[in-house]
Amino acid sequence: MYHRRSCRPRALTRRLLYLALGACCGSLLAATARDLYVNPATGADAANGLAASPAGTNGPVKTIARGLKLAGPGDTVHLAPVVFKESATFHNRSGEPGRPIVLDGQGATLDGSDPLKPADWQMVTPGLYRNDHLLKADDFALIRWFFIFDGRMSHMGRCSKGTRVPFKKPEDLQPGEWTFAAAVHAFYVRIAPEQQFADARISAPVRPNGVGFGGSCQHLVVRHLTATHVYNDGFNIHGSTRDLVFEDIRAIECGDDGFSAHEDCEVRVDGFYASGNATGICSINSVSENDHVFIKDCIGHDLFFPECGRHSVRNSRIISSAEHTITVSGRPKEHTGAILTLDNVMVSRSAGANAVSVPAGGTLAATNVTLLGLDLQVAGTATLRNSIVAGQPQPKLSIAAGANWQAGNNLYAVSALQSGKTAFTRNTFSEYQQATGQDAQSRWVSEDEALTWSAGHGADGSKLPAAPQNALRATP
Repeated sequence: MYHRRSCRPRALTRRLLYLALGACCGSLLAATARDLYVNPATGADAANGLAASPAGTNGPVKTIARGLKLAGPGDTVHLAPVVFKESATFHNRSGEPGRPIVLDGQGATLDGSDPLKPADWQMVTPGLYRNDHLLKADDFALIRWFFIFDGRMSHMGRCSKGTRVPFKKPEDLQPGEWTFAAAVHAFYVRIAPEQQFADARISAPVRPNGVGFGGSCQHLVVRHLTATHVYNDGFNIHGSTRDLVFEDIRAIECGDDGFSAHEDCEVRVDGFYASGNATGICSINSVSENDHVFIKDCIGHDLFFPECGRHSVRNSRIISSAEHTITVSGRPKEHTGAILTLDNVMVSRSAGANAVSVPAGGTLAATNVTLLGLDLQVAGTATLRNSIVAGQPQPKLSIAAGANWQAGNNLYAVSALQSGKTAFTRNTFSEYQQATGQDAQSRWVSEDEALTWSAGHGADGSKLPAAPQNALRATP
């Protein structure tokens, strides 16, 4: 009896000791989480980064690169809310589960462009200038290239994932335009003949990405940050990443994608504003979750998911002037493709010949979606439920022979519905339903009725979507 009674206190003591040690270790881990500060105006890379204001060695660092180098698991790198002429690059950098490395932009902007130096440009004729050493022979950069004339971005009708019109002859340029002559490997820009080059305020992109990832990166957070005027992507993710989170980010006027995830990446975005990019979001061979997205004024694509990967876009709004609004494609010969889930998304056309396209191999699962003025073209696999296809110009719904199409409880105000080789009208919509076995409880309605529903009104109790005005956190 004595032995049994003496063991219980010892066991309890050990348990209490383990709990105390665990609590102590937890406190120590929490204590090691630091706040680091970066300020390009007042910082110095010889400082320790541990204070927002300089006081000897105790003050902000000057560069993002130095701040990220100092950061470890649990640390937060705070950027001064100013314009940085620098990219933020993560390569083989990781936090720990529950203790990520955080890059908090606090409203900072990463600007990828620099002003042109007049001394680097030779006047050919009054107003026409030439530079033959601005860019190496690099097609990757050239198809994404642009100049900024007095704050106005000029692509000259060329886009990395869209139409690329031929370069103009130098003598045909108008003020505010540029071209590239491959034969002499030279750029030309034209300004008003009476204007001095130094007064023209012309900039060019010199950095490829705003925020970039490569190698193995895990447990990282990027928030409250804008990337602009880079010649590639605002946010570019490569390599093998896990637990990578983006919150309240913006990509404005980037030469290629606003946001792009590749290879073996798993990313989550909550709050993304994209404007004026070649493509809003383009991700491939990856897994991405995108919530509270607002996209407008893109050129090539708004959403582009080629080849393979699993992606979702929810609670979002797209105002499309792009050449291609949404494309979800695949590799038909390999029987693989991208999978995109849309939920509570409104997409409207503002200009251009736009469409939501699901080629063979691609998969789209759309619920509570409103498509206004956009053709819907399905050759792969698509599900459409509780949704609206309407708007002006009246769109066309095209379901290719052999497509895997499942639909129900939708409203259509379209110019035509093509299923295989057969075209149906509003008067023959019931024949389409009977022939295909699809679109039970769907209706072909007038434009006015469809728009009433898209505004969130209606009286018959059907669960159709309203415009997702609720939490577009990254909109200006």
